[in-house]
Amino acid sequence: MNEASRRMALGGVLAALGTGIMLLGGVIPAATFCCPVLASLALVPMREEAGARWAYLVWAATAILSLILSPDKESALLYAALGYYPVLKPKLDRLPGFRRLVCKLALYNAAVCASYALMLFVLRMDALRQEFFSEGKWMLLALVLGGNAVFILYDLLLNRISPVLCRLLHTKRRR
Repeated sequence: MNEASRRMALGGVLAALGTGIMLLGGVIPAATFCCPVLASLALVPMREEAGARWAYLVWAATAILSLILSPDKESALLYAALGYYPVLKPKLDRLPGFRRLVCKLALYNAAVCASYALMLFVLRMDALRQEFFSEGKWMLLALVLGGNAVFILYDLLLNRISPVLCRLLHTKRRR
């Protein structure tokens, strides 16, 4: 199999895997925030095997399919807003210490704020609107701070799991 065909096949399989994971968000109610994280992990092998351009294509295909097929639109929009992070992470990791953390958190907060603004004010998701406006301001602040803490943990997870996924992929290919 030539290289382009191998990349295309890997991309198709990983896009299908990511879309399947995103569809689970509609089946399991508590998976709204877990499914985008798990689906984005499928981009790591694509980034390592075929490069960032191919990984961005897999992210775009997964995001479009999730937005069309997934019953949980909140989860699908979060994936569309942040699912590409594993592909962008190596570039952000080249930044020096504190600037790296600030840029990562700024990216996360901008993406989350933009996606929730889209959900609340453009798509008019009434259930989400009622949930947000019924919560107190302190609860929303705690949600934002908790989201930032979970994003930092996700970033650390990517540091640990990326080499493992790459090793598994190379081991399977050699057999």
